[in-house]
Amino acid sequence: MNLIDLTLSQLKQAAAIKEHIQKLTKELRGILGMSANSTCTATKNRTMSASSKRKIAATQKARWANLRRAKSATRSAQPVAEAKKKRMSPATRAKLSAKLKAYWAAKKSGKK
Repeated sequence: MNLIDLTLSQLKQAAAIKEHIQKLTKELRGILGMSANSTCTATKNRTMSASSKRKIAATQKARWANLRRAKSATRSAQPVAEAKKKRMSPATRAKLSAKLKAYWAAKKSGKK
């Protein structure tokens, strides 16, 4: 609901309720020992201590070391298959050579 749509009596009632809430909040802060004047609480930035950061870093390094160790163990257990070299047959090589010679001959004759 917009403030424009409210009647004068509704606005007065809303203002009275707001003042009452502020008064109660101030009283509550006084009971709890907080400063009565501050309206918002100060947010505390959570920071990690240096020792906590070191512990986390050490744990993560240990995880990665274990992972690498596990990978190297599985690699050494499996025999490495040598990749076969793909070779062209002499007939294919001769066809390709003839095509390229024709291509470059045509290209050179076209430029002159």
